[in-house]
Amino acid sequence: MEHDVDLAASAGTAGDLVRAAAGAGGEVRPAPTLCRPAVAVPEHVVTQEQTLQLAREIHPRHPQLGLALRLIENTGVRTRRLVQPLDVTLRHPGFEVRNLLYESEAKARVPGVVNGALGHAELEPDEIDLIIYVSCTGFMMPSLTAWMINTMGFRPETRQLPIAQLGCAAGGAAISRAHDFCMAYPEANVLIVSCEFCSLLYQPTDLGVGSLLSNGLFGDALSAAVVRGRGGVGIRLERNGSHLVPGTEEWISYAVRDTGFHFLLDKRVPGTMEMLAPALRSLTKQHGWDVSVLDFFIVHAGGPRILDDLCLYLGVAPEMFRFSRATLTEYGNVASSVVFDALARLFAEGGVPESARGLIAGFGPGITAEVALGRWAGAPEPAVVP
Repeated sequence: MEHDVDLAASAGTAGDLVRAAAGAGGEVRPAPTLCRPAVAVPEHVVTQEQTLQLAREIHPRHPQLGLALRLIENTGVRTRRLVQPLDVTLRHPGFEVRNLLYESEAKARVPGVVNGALGHAELEPDEIDLIIYVSCTGFMMPSLTAWMINTMGFRPETRQLPIAQLGCAAGGAAISRAHDFCMAYPEANVLIVSCEFCSLLYQPTDLGVGSLLSNGLFGDALSAAVVRGRGGVGIRLERNGSHLVPGTEEWISYAVRDTGFHFLLDKRVPGTMEMLAPALRSLTKQHGWDVSVLDFFIVHAGGPRILDDLCLYLGVAPEMFRFSRATLTEYGNVASSVVFDALARLFAEGGVPESARGLIAGFGPGITAEVALGRWAGAPEPAVVP
């Protein structure tokens, strides 16, 4: 499937504005900068060996136990972090209790990553104009953004954008929406917060192979990052786009029942990169780049085959996905936080050469890809270039 796939008609709008914004004032807008993320994981560790042993003990007579064990072993996940001890995680006290736990743990843990991200961006809470909150593992209304504004020093007029139903793709979508906002309001700063407690979705009565695989794949994590309209060190965002694969709505989904969210995963999901890779290639081509020769990739690692297939269909070396693979190995699939943890690992390695070109992508329900393109900027950009 080497043919190009057209993304949404508006996919390049924000990126095109960077080059076309020489308006009546004769000024060129600086590209918004995605700054260094802050990431936190809970303290309770579960290893792959523990997961496999539990599967043997809990489901000794499952007709497909052998297949499930092989799939879990092949995920490459060595350790995961859980918001509760493992023995407590395996109990189901009811949806209400779980959702209350989601809320209390989010309020206890989110401020740490928010303060870390603000520090990396050299901003104070009252300098943030929009908070994007992404999470698919609990529900609150009003969103946690309201609590953050009331308790953490953000201005009352700070805009709020909760994203709850894009699953693992929400990290990429949040970056793109922050990019769009900063292009519309060049002086603005956007805070992105991801809070994913996937362990709160464990359903002991779900015995399908996809559910058993998920029990050994997903972990818990929180992250935050700032997109600055002006200045900052990190990735200068130039373009973003989205692509949905038609006819795949049911491949990744939630069934909402009395016991809460039941995660449904179709066996065809691991092969979706054959359908999505052309969309990544098309977006970079629209921007005048060749996806096969980019300098860095920050992508959602739903599993090892996702990364292996991207190497195959994009024609890039496995080393290009080392940050995403490290996240998968150490933390498992942490949903929308994957892209921020992988990006944090790029920063920790020292970044890449100035103006190096890269791609950020999240994949999730739909089946949807949310993609952004940008260049590495190791020094703040001048506010205005005549």
